[in-house]
Amino acid sequence: MKEVNILKAVAVAGLLASAAGLAQAQSAAAPAAAPAAPAGDALSWHGITLYGIVDIGLQNQSHGAPISDYFPAGSSDIVQKNSNHSITGLTPSNMAQSRVGLNGLEPLVGDWSAVFKLETFFNPQSGNISDALKSLVQNNGRPLASQTTGIDSSVAGQPFIQAFAGFSSKSMGTITFGRQNTVLADGIAKYDPNFASQAFSLIGLSGTAAGGGDTQDRRLDSSVKYVATYGGVAHLGAQYKFNGSYGGANSALEISLGGEFAGLSIDGYYAKVTDAVTVSSLSSAQVNGAVVVCPAVIPAGTYCGAGASTDNALAATISDNTTFAVLGLYNFGALNSGLAGIKLYAGYEHIKYANPKTPLGAGFDDIGGYKLQIVNNAAFPSDKVLEVFWAGVRYTVVAPLDLNFAYYGYKQNSYAVGANAGCNTNKSGQCSGTLDDLSFNADYRLTKRFDAYAGVMYTGVKNGLANGYIFHTTDITTTTGVRFKF
Repeated sequence: MKEVNILKAVAVAGLLASAAGLAQAQSAAAPAAAPAAPAGDALSWHGITLYGIVDIGLQNQSHGAPISDYFPAGSSDIVQKNSNHSITGLTPSNMAQSRVGLNGLEPLVGDWSAVFKLETFFNPQSGNISDALKSLVQNNGRPLASQTTGIDSSVAGQPFIQAFAGFSSKSMGTITFGRQNTVLADGIAKYDPNFASQAFSLIGLSGTAAGGGDTQDRRLDSSVKYVATYGGVAHLGAQYKFNGSYGGANSALEISLGGEFAGLSIDGYYAKVTDAVTVSSLSSAQVNGAVVVCPAVIPAGTYCGAGASTDNALAATISDNTTFAVLGLYNFGALNSGLAGIKLYAGYEHIKYANPKTPLGAGFDDIGGYKLQIVNNAAFPSDKVLEVFWAGVRYTVVAPLDLNFAYYGYKQNSYAVGANAGCNTNKSGQCSGTLDDLSFNADYRLTKRFDAYAGVMYTGVKNGLANGYIFHTTDITTTTGVRFKF
């Protein structure tokens, strides 16, 4: 707890110093977190702008599960444990998340403005508010063969997936308060060659990388965030999540620092999440309450919520996560106009998972009003290390046409002990393992606001990361669709 309190003090002090003590900065580009000033043809009134995206397409998965009306991407896009047969149908938010929102900018004094954002995610193929946790609840008690798509996410049916307000200055940066994307998630969107697309990017579909090890922390409730770019060269970001209670449990801290020179942009990130939550559907045994409560002397960390309603209940694994990342891109056009259409992207993350210092108990209130009925606080007999890496190129063939090639990968260590120590097979999820993802897509802008796209993505899992995959360990997903932005 002492370490957590020190981190909390450093974070708060750093944010206040950033807001108040950086008057020496001479100039800065407008920070990404600040709502932009209304464009000439924007839907704006008195500084408030309505914006949105509607993205829908036709998709085929060689090995998938039935499309969900609630999961933000509709389908799993990558191979999952319940991927058991070919699936074809309409899928939402393939290239970008469908959304509608309001942002505002009200000049105050000097170059300072008040800013806010309210944003809602929805699934255009069903008309529902996006809710990944509901997609998991719908699979409670179902065997893998009869499950629909259900995957954890930070998108849990909230009326507003982002809701924040604050202050912005072109010379000093932006400080905002509320529920908002993390500093690391902003970096993923910037340094992913597919801009965090769900149908063509592993790190876009899965929030593991953007959430510092767990997708629910891709966006943080009750957080204060500061971002700025100084002199068009140096980048700085910091964010802290308060838990609204005592101690440091269920809090988070993120810091980023980087810069750009000529065509190179690079940033380093540090993230620490305490009591990170990763949820899954309840098994049939858990739904029926057939779960044994372990004696206190056995550090199993498994708790039973037998007899509770499963209408909004899920199983969860709790961990303390520490992440270090380096992300970058190079724009060849900055030095050679003849290569203006070529950009290279790359990133590396090192994520460490440890058992939580402050365990959570059954009945914990998760995001979106969901309950954690079964809670495992002892999933990591030794520290798990997940390495996430990617590289890709975006090539603008002609002004309206982009071609995108990318590779993404996971590499997990063996964190098992006892008889499975050092294992490199699929007999346990604690064995070392890998995931490989290759994608290609083309995006053609028919007008300023309307584009069409088509592409394909391959994924495959091996060894420990293939544990529990009883049907297939590979998938080829082909997607074509359209996107309208306003």
